[in-house]
Amino acid sequence: MSLCTSNLHPSPSSSINLFSCNNNNSSKPFTINSLRFATSTSSPPLNLSITTLPLSSRFSSDRIQSRQLWLHCATSESEPSISVVPGKERVKVLVIGAGGREHALCHALKRSPSCDSVFCAPGNPGITSSGDAACVPDLDVSDSSAVVSFCQKQNVGLVVVGPEVPLVAGLADDLVKAGILTFGPSSKAAALEGSKNFMKDLCHKYNIPTAKYKTFSDASAAKEYIQVQGVPIVIKADGLAAGKGVTVAMELEEAFEAVDSMLVEGVFGAAGCQVIVEEFLEGEEASFFALVDGENGIPLESAQDHKRVGDGDTGPNTGGMGAYSPAPVLTKELQDVVMETIIHPTVKGMAEEGCKFVGVLFAGLMIEKRSGLPKLIEFNVRFGDPECQVLMMRLESDLGKVLLAACRGELKGVSLDWSKDSAMVVVMASRGYPGAYEKGTIIRNFEEAERVAPGVKVFHAGTGLDEEGNVVASGGRVLGVTAKGKDLEEARERAYMAIGQVNWPGGFFRGDIGWRALLQKQQVASSKE
Repeated sequence: MSLCTSNLHPSPSSSINLFSCNNNNSSKPFTINSLRFATSTSSPPLNLSITTLPLSSRFSSDRIQSRQLWLHCATSESEPSISVVPGKERVKVLVIGAGGREHALCHALKRSPSCDSVFCAPGNPGITSSGDAACVPDLDVSDSSAVVSFCQKQNVGLVVVGPEVPLVAGLADDLVKAGILTFGPSSKAAALEGSKNFMKDLCHKYNIPTAKYKTFSDASAAKEYIQVQGVPIVIKADGLAAGKGVTVAMELEEAFEAVDSMLVEGVFGAAGCQVIVEEFLEGEEASFFALVDGENGIPLESAQDHKRVGDGDTGPNTGGMGAYSPAPVLTKELQDVVMETIIHPTVKGMAEEGCKFVGVLFAGLMIEKRSGLPKLIEFNVRFGDPECQVLMMRLESDLGKVLLAACRGELKGVSLDWSKDSAMVVVMASRGYPGAYEKGTIIRNFEEAERVAPGVKVFHAGTGLDEEGNVVASGGRVLGVTAKGKDLEEARERAYMAIGQVNWPGGFFRGDIGWRALLQKQQVASSKE
């Protein structure tokens, strides 16, 4: 059975539906919206449906009307992508994206000895003002041919794709086809995030520990199953739903409403045409990242984020209100277990399915209370946000060199160097988030915030400029105020001191980021007394 499906049938909406592979012995490429795929010759798999969002939807609203005020234009003259330095390779790098994750990646790549220069498309005001990259606002990242043309014109030697939407849509496929090294998976491999059903089926086939589940396209059948299983229970939209497609239902009525909203009302469009009903796992969540070159995987440092919007982990889920690294819950022993039982089998399984994965695997884990062992909640095929911010602050290795090695299948034997310091990021969001929120509120005092203590960096996630050139909020999660310290306590103190300097009446933040780790540390200290 092959899970790597490739008979694609474009639906009237902007989704891409994947069904079983051909049984014949021919394997010919075909084109859909300029993205090229090759059909598989393997045996029929389960039917899968991968839903994409229009690429332009992720970025169009963030192309601030006054972008000419804050973004440097890319130079029109082409320079060699690789500078010849004895014993060292230096490349021009293009980072795709506009958020805090991309700002953190640009910040790390800028200090990378392997990077000659860094572009970011479309980028944001913070990336420009900090000098972390030259932003290219007019490059339409939803147009693969335009991205390829830019890379060829500027002799870009490495592309790092930040968000999931262009990956699922096939941007990496087109870049690789053009001979441009790209850190990010193919469209087929990105199905690990693009279809939760795909991910679950892969787990089932390769014995990767995950929650018990069943997939439905009929609302009545889903409700009958939920009635039998009882609550609490988890309902997930199969496709990409901008981080909003998961409901943890504590009551039957809540579970039924989630099913109806997806399968009957179609609130997520084609992304919700299938739902996964999953057992509720009790324990502590953690984030685990591994760099993968198609056959080998190497772990990054541990991190843990806070999904709920309110203090004490209350309120609705968000994209993440803060994170810290390292995460005490992920001990060295547990990290070894994750690599052995989750990451390595996934990398091997994807290769066996003809979908070699190149990029970063972001495993959302539950350290189960009952067993103390990790189970996979979900896979993302890109760096987490805001986890990326704390990881890039602690990374001491040459990021550009490592990503090039991943693109070339050369990660075997590679190890990464990390600062012994801790890092914490506290997200500042627009009031009302994750519901309706106001855009255009002015934010000031970034420099004052970064000067409040050593090791402080303010990453921009959802900012733009108004007509007067003021930095304004343009999204829900707007800033990632990040700090390093000798331990988590010092990193936390510095991050909140920096937040105290930011002048933004239209924003809010959680006041308890890191509470689980600090509580665990206190409990360990008490037990030794």
